[in-house]
Amino acid sequence: MRDPFFSAPATLFKATEPIANSLALKTLPFHTHEILPAFCFYEFINRVVSPYVSARLAPGTYPKLPRKTKINWNVHFVSMVQSCFINTLALWVIYSDRERMRMDWKERVWGYTGASGMVQGFATGYFAWDLMASIQDVDVHGWGALAHAASALVVSLMGFRPFVNYYGLNFILYELSTPFLNVHWWLDKVGMTGSALQLVNGIALLTTFGCSRLVWGPYQNYMMYKDIWRAIQNPGELPVPPWLALAYLGSTTALSALNIYWFGKMIQAVTKRFEKPREGEDKKDK
Repeated sequence: MRDPFFSAPATLFKATEPIANSLALKTLPFHTHEILPAFCFYEFINRVVSPYVSARLAPGTYPKLPRKTKINWNVHFVSMVQSCFINTLALWVIYSDRERMRMDWKERVWGYTGASGMVQGFATGYFAWDLMASIQDVDVHGWGALAHAASALVVSLMGFRPFVNYYGLNFILYELSTPFLNVHWWLDKVGMTGSALQLVNGIALLTTFGCSRLVWGPYQNYMMYKDIWRAIQNPGELPVPPWLALAYLGSTTALSALNIYWFGKMIQAVTKRFEKPREGEDKKDK
């Protein structure tokens, strides 16, 4: 399936082609016209849209927030827009790209379609913005968030070799739980901690996170491991560089381990908001 977005302008294609060739990212020039606008779009949302909309939707909360919390609020706003957009786009391509559906193991490792490259391009634009935001406000987000943003961008760029572009699209669906995570965070900030809405949202958060990251994710990892191993055993004209296989497998395995850790933390965070105070704690409060 061809890229349904308009083709990359010739000037931009030629300008990025030498860099892409030097980095062995052959399909990157075909999608720079999606990466760069996405990066600028998310920065515009962060600087302009989020402050404007948030001040009107939460006039009693947003303007009074301290600097660090306001920065976090805006980042969650960007994350909300991005996750809703990229999930919709990824699901549409997964169910519409017939060429992608017919891929065998070789094509799943080395194959490429314009539509999947488009999703990867928009996702890369967000990861580039996320890395910039993490660097600018590392005191707010922490070094862990900076490392996560950098690794996400590197893994995303690897897909432009192309390499396991097929699975990259499947891993985008990790973001299915992100909208509920953002809502959970916002409900705390607007004084709705422990509300019925937060309970319903918390159930949706744990369900989507568990299904997308602890069931769908490991299954996709397993299928990807099988295809890469098969490619290593049958190198032919397209051998898999050991460093590339280790880098990709290492990063996805580490992320799967982190997902298990985060899921445990989420369960604690959600249940804590609905636990009744202990008898001793009630007396202290009185």
